[in-house]
Amino acid sequence: MSETVRTQHRVRASELVGRGWLNTGGKSLDLEALRGKIVLLDFWTFCCINCLHVLDELRPLEEKYSDILVTVGVHSPKFEHEADPVALAAAVERYEIHHPVLDDPELETWKAYTARAWPTLVVIDPEGYIVAHLSGEGHADGLRVLVEELVAEHDAKGTLHRGDGMYVAPEPTSGTLRFPGKVTTLANGNYLVVDSGHHRLVELRPDHETVERVIGSGTKGYLDGQAEVAQFNEPQGVALLPAEIAWKVGYDAVVADTVNHRLRGVTLSSGYVQTLAGNGVQRLLDAGPARVSESGAGTWAANDGGAAAPAEASHHPADFAGDAVDVGFLGRGDAVSLSSPWDVVWSEKLQRIVIAMAGTHQLFAFDPLSSNVSILAGSGLEGLLDGPAEEAWFAQPSGLAIDAAGDVWVADSETSALRRVAISESGVTVHTAVGKGLFDFGFRDGDAAAAMLQHPLGVTVLPDGSVAMADTYNGAVRRYDPATNTVSTLARGLAEPSDLVLVQPDDGDPLLLVVESNKHQLVLVPIPKEAQQVDEGASQTHRPKSPMAPGDLSLTVRFTAPTGQKLDDRWGDPTQLKISSTPPELIVAGGGTSVGLLRTIELSSEVPDGILHITARAAACDGPETEDGEIPDHAACHLYQQDWGIPVVLQADGDSELVLDLRGMD
Repeated sequence: MSETVRTQHRVRASELVGRGWLNTGGKSLDLEALRGKIVLLDFWTFCCINCLHVLDELRPLEEKYSDILVTVGVHSPKFEHEADPVALAAAVERYEIHHPVLDDPELETWKAYTARAWPTLVVIDPEGYIVAHLSGEGHADGLRVLVEELVAEHDAKGTLHRGDGMYVAPEPTSGTLRFPGKVTTLANGNYLVVDSGHHRLVELRPDHETVERVIGSGTKGYLDGQAEVAQFNEPQGVALLPAEIAWKVGYDAVVADTVNHRLRGVTLSSGYVQTLAGNGVQRLLDAGPARVSESGAGTWAANDGGAAAPAEASHHPADFAGDAVDVGFLGRGDAVSLSSPWDVVWSEKLQRIVIAMAGTHQLFAFDPLSSNVSILAGSGLEGLLDGPAEEAWFAQPSGLAIDAAGDVWVADSETSALRRVAISESGVTVHTAVGKGLFDFGFRDGDAAAAMLQHPLGVTVLPDGSVAMADTYNGAVRRYDPATNTVSTLARGLAEPSDLVLVQPDDGDPLLLVVESNKHQLVLVPIPKEAQQVDEGASQTHRPKSPMAPGDLSLTVRFTAPTGQKLDDRWGDPTQLKISSTPPELIVAGGGTSVGLLRTIELSSEVPDGILHITARAAACDGPETEDGEIPDHAACHLYQQDWGIPVVLQADGDSELVLDLRGMD
């Protein structure tokens, strides 16, 4: 594996610089203190679903090599709220991170290690030299091989020091709820709360505090069964089925069991939990319905980020030309891979559960009667793009609601946007009500075209047809009024509100019940006749813009197949680049999709700045090779993908070359 992930040159690691440290008992760490250990730097930000995937990928490595491997999470925030040290400390606890974390709000260490994407992984050997630099997900196997190589090498040199790591556990949060996710109202007037941090469901009485019962053992894991033994893993969303559907299928509620990558069904009368969809293997890229290459050979697992997934579609990478993803049937629930389902809602119009599939930036649908899973909307590419369902882009959709017309409202968190998915006989189309793109956010009321949100996670529809949003990173509840196309603020000062539901008292005005996740509680918020007006201006991510020169830009994406695999060139070039920009005028020539990982594009001299959207793909198959060097007919094959959104500023002395790593070499 060394030829795959190890760098070609010995480069001394830069010092770790930031505002402070977490999980170290108050101590500051530096490279000298880490000398003798294999150090894995994980550049992450707590809004990023791919970063959360990597946290789980690294846990087995950290446990196996606890005496010689030190993981250091370098938190490099995207959103303004993520630079808040209190919010970061809560996120470290929420996601049960058991390694030191460097708080890097000014991205000093991020820039020193030339990180370009969340997540980025950098491996430093016991002598303080960088030996690997990786982007994206799916590197656990390669890292395991690399660690074994480094152990052997530095054991022989006497430069490897075994012993305890640097992690010091903080004081845990105690209480009935711990970082709750979503909530729904039950027919008996109680509330079913997804108690994400305790890995369970809690039924609360109308006082929002008294526990009626608990569903789930509270132990992180995966296990079907009765309420007291069933296990979840950071569940987030919950939805109730209509009574007539529930009677037919034998369960009442559907739960988005996020880290287990599954949908679970709950029978409320008994608390019994069963699995409805998801085979437990993370889905990394959707390729739509099964397609077969012209030769009929090769079964491909569609991947996003470099990890192998079960083969659910048969196709060659050439089938991805044009990047059109078929929207439609995927398979029966227990045979389909899901990826971090974050919220669920029942659609009467579709007669299905709609799923916010945060991990693949799509909306899925689940039919309780047939157990079939399908793609409802989204190409799988990350960003903000409206249009027909199969062409639209989402970015970590995290909250869902249905309006009176049967359309789906979506809290699209990473674009800080409110989206509407219109469902009609002529098809499914996606529209943006509020929001501009991946790197634009803020706190601004007024006309929707200028209004700004910051990483919203929840959404609900109010009686008058307007839409209330849990504007999570602004700590606010916002309201979008389609009639006037304006945004207003209903409440402020909340600690990461993650969901809200409408509460209609027997007498009095309607209220919103808000899940205040970072205060581990539910709170009521009035719905005033006139919302307060807020304009604190717009913001952009702290991520620095890369200076690029107008004119020709030479782009190289480096990829080497992992040890034991071979590039699959049986049907031509197995690599592909898709390049576009925001605004589109940034690229004068060289955009679009074509084979190969080398491209020259021309950047405009008339556009001051923008974002380059780059998607790289490569296909490789497992060995061993046959005697003639060919790939065996029945070899397992894998599609590797990495997406980049790179903010750039155009200036005469900027770079005319851009080098990115799909997997492996620095």
